[in-house]
Amino acid sequence: MKHLLILSIYIIALTFAGCKDDDVEPKEDDTETDTEFTIPTYDDDYSDIASWSDRNKWNLANVHDPSVAYYDGYYYMYGTDASYGNVHEGHGHFQGKRSTDLVNWEWVGGPFYDPPSWVADSLNAIRSRMGLEAIPEEDINYGYWAPVVRRVNVGGQEILRMYYSIVINNYIKSGKANTDANFDGSWTERAFIGMCESTDPAGAEWEDKGFVTTSSSDRGLDYSRSSLSDWDAYFYYNAIDPTYIVTPEGEHYLIHGSWHSGFAILQVDPATGKPLNTLGDPWADNASELQARYGKRIGTRVGSGYWSRWQGSEAPEVIYKDGYYYLFMAYDPLNVPYNTRVVRSENIDGPYYDITGRNFTNGEGDSYPIVTHPYKFNLSYGWVGISHCAIFQKEDTDEWFYMSQGRLPENVPGIPVSNAIMMGHVRRIVWCPASKSEPDNLWPVALPERYAAVPDYGTITKDSLVGTWEHINLEYKYGQQNTASSLTLNADGTMSGALTGSWSYDEAKKQLTLGDVIVCVEREVDWEASPRRVTLVYAGTEKNLNATYWGKKK
Repeated sequence: MKHLLILSIYIIALTFAGCKDDDVEPKEDDTETDTEFTIPTYDDDYSDIASWSDRNKWNLANVHDPSVAYYDGYYYMYGTDASYGNVHEGHGHFQGKRSTDLVNWEWVGGPFYDPPSWVADSLNAIRSRMGLEAIPEEDINYGYWAPVVRRVNVGGQEILRMYYSIVINNYIKSGKANTDANFDGSWTERAFIGMCESTDPAGAEWEDKGFVTTSSSDRGLDYSRSSLSDWDAYFYYNAIDPTYIVTPEGEHYLIHGSWHSGFAILQVDPATGKPLNTLGDPWADNASELQARYGKRIGTRVGSGYWSRWQGSEAPEVIYKDGYYYLFMAYDPLNVPYNTRVVRSENIDGPYYDITGRNFTNGEGDSYPIVTHPYKFNLSYGWVGISHCAIFQKEDTDEWFYMSQGRLPENVPGIPVSNAIMMGHVRRIVWCPASKSEPDNLWPVALPERYAAVPDYGTITKDSLVGTWEHINLEYKYGQQNTASSLTLNADGTMSGALTGSWSYDEAKKQLTLGDVIVCVEREVDWEASPRRVTLVYAGTEKNLNATYWGKKK
């Protein structure tokens, strides 16, 4: 089960202040015009406004496991119940934010305050069929995690449809709260996915539609656990972290899963949002029988062995683009190591392959490319815990965006429990070639700097790339930040520093070739500079690199 490592914390907020034109004047070699816009000036350390009363100042503070959908002129974002200092407690569940520009966000209320009554009813109905005593409703420990929100058309009316996760943190055998002292030789209880809908998200008016699915096991009624260090999980599917997609053919699918045996896919009715088929009891004697009822497994990080029951992958997010379904996922615990990978398939139910050809559906090993990973540019402490993403398209454009939380590293001086700072990160996605020989085989990676709506200043020329860059080899290092090294692109087409050899640039495609790796170049804001300013950035990968290149021009 997913670990929320948010202990004693504080909370914070963000403010936007205007910048004069000369604050954002591009460097001389960028051949840009005087287009006016405002660079965000809020501090990423929002601990000085750590109170619920300051929530209207938060902007992107206190974002965790976000999901984004466009509705009635706004991008609405909802996420897991989490905040610095747990100040959200007692103020409803799945708090949201909304924005018109993806840069400035205002707080909006969530769909409900009290746990929906159907959760306790469903839990105890299942327990009764398992021969277990009911857990009194007042003794049930609820957790509210990871909603997904989409705009859908139902009966000619556009609505927001949200699937949300509620985790029951009591032991199965005794029904007691999940504490070490109460350990009874069983696993903790199941999670549920429910659904609600709204035509007035600004007013926090939602209609709950109830049960959709629940955690399910292929081990019958054997929910025993030998010890607290036993991770040979009872549940095959963990019913949290839903994602929701409508295919080009108009079919609706819910995909979910976290840390257990992999990701499940359920087809749902477009009108009701509920599973097309009756699920039946959430236990079976084997995986095949369970999958026939609770959904086909479309992916798993580990295909077999002990750790296949408790693997560090979660938070599937699926989009469709140009003939492929792209499945983004989070790897590892969320406090520091959290990182994002992506695989793809021509079919919604797989098989899904990574950029190297590994079969994620069959669990053939870690998948690449790396979309995000803990990192650090110079002049900052950098970011960790960057995953559980929302992937969405900007309305009426071809631009795709990545949004997740980012956490400050542990033990940042002057910030109590700094790793509990949860800042929302919005990044543009670039689609880059898998190799020089496959220019049309494009894969998504996120840009290294966050989105600030930098205007189009015109062509990025080859001459503007000459100079010194901060280069990061974004590779998989468990729990460690990838750090920047100096890279110089010389005017004669050679490189020195972090990379050597030659470089070239395709101005029309905005593709920079660094040796054997093609990266995509864009303008973004340098968030580490003081004051922040416009600069050039790049991101890209190569199918045999097992890493991603990130860069920022100094």
